[in-house]
Amino acid sequence: MASLSLQHVYKKFEGGVVAVSDFNLEIADKEFVILVGPSGCGKSTTLRMIAGLEDVTEGEVYIDNRLVNDVLPKDRDIAMVFQNYALYPHMTVFDNMAFGLKIRKVPKDEIKRRVNEAAKILEIEHLLNRKPKALSGGQRQRVALGRAIVRDPKVFLMDEPLSNLDAKLRVQMRVEITKLHQRLQTTIIYVTHDQTEAMTMGTRIVVMKDGFIQQVDSPSELYQNPVNTFVAGFIGMPPMNFINAIVQVEGNDVYISFENFSIKLPERYSVPEVIEQDGKEVIFGVRPEAITDETTYVGNHPDTSFTADVDVVEMLGAETYLYVTVSGSLPLTARVDPTTSVSRVGEVVDLAIDANRVHIFDKDTEQSIIS
Repeated sequence: MASLSLQHVYKKFEGGVVAVSDFNLEIADKEFVILVGPSGCGKSTTLRMIAGLEDVTEGEVYIDNRLVNDVLPKDRDIAMVFQNYALYPHMTVFDNMAFGLKIRKVPKDEIKRRVNEAAKILEIEHLLNRKPKALSGGQRQRVALGRAIVRDPKVFLMDEPLSNLDAKLRVQMRVEITKLHQRLQTTIIYVTHDQTEAMTMGTRIVVMKDGFIQQVDSPSELYQNPVNTFVAGFIGMPPMNFINAIVQVEGNDVYISFENFSIKLPERYSVPEVIEQDGKEVIFGVRPEAITDETTYVGNHPDTSFTADVDVVEMLGAETYLYVTVSGSLPLTARVDPTTSVSRVGEVVDLAIDANRVHIFDKDTEQSIIS
């Protein structure tokens, strides 16, 4: 396996379009790194530059400490898995998996050994004599993975490999790819626009927007300590609530005021970065799961409670989403326990915020002040 290094990498297309700007990332051997972001953020372009399918305009790409800017894709010792599987329809599963090895003139016995070994890992041994048209979407994706595995490459590159699968199968394949990484102990770089895939699979996540890296961190750090409103809103489902609010400092106490309510923040927010915002407007971030309608909690936390009108109730079995309006104009989303007593639109509900789980962002820069 191998490490990767991308140093000050840019990709500029004709017409002056800059798809990737000053991309810097160090990927250790055996890491599972996810590139995530909305469509057009530059994640797939970055992956294609690593693969050699796109030229690097500026900067340097190293694979296993070897500069590969001018190295052909076939000589980079990488394997790529695409979202459309890219299987040859006239070949059997065995021949699809073996094709790359045959081109490299690997001995037949070695080809057979590698293909059978990969098929066993992916549990597709019974499919080796079938052709792609006789396979389900999940089976085709396993074949595409198997074709990459038999190469025994230094790096696996995966470009939204699960996007063509239905929701249930995507969940299953997420688990399978994670188990595959643990079993093979290989370096994987995986591109997706699905933040759920990113949070559940990656050891580190690279969040991108408009060609720039926004934050590189573990899933838990991205969720708990987003550096700006974009990361905060992109990671987590339902998305974080953002409220235009005013900071008010009274002695050693810090309050956040919005609409007709004032929320007292815990002592840890009484730090210079927040106190300096006294009287200023900030962006107050609250995740839906940090808002509760649980009666005992609301009663015990009058400093963080408020009332709201219920607009929509979504019961999802394991949880319930409440879409509410505060003071007739501020929409908020709360993710509450499925045993909630709220069931009707138009109800007035008492809610409380877990003030230990809120975020404060600068109004102008949208960067985190404290989280």
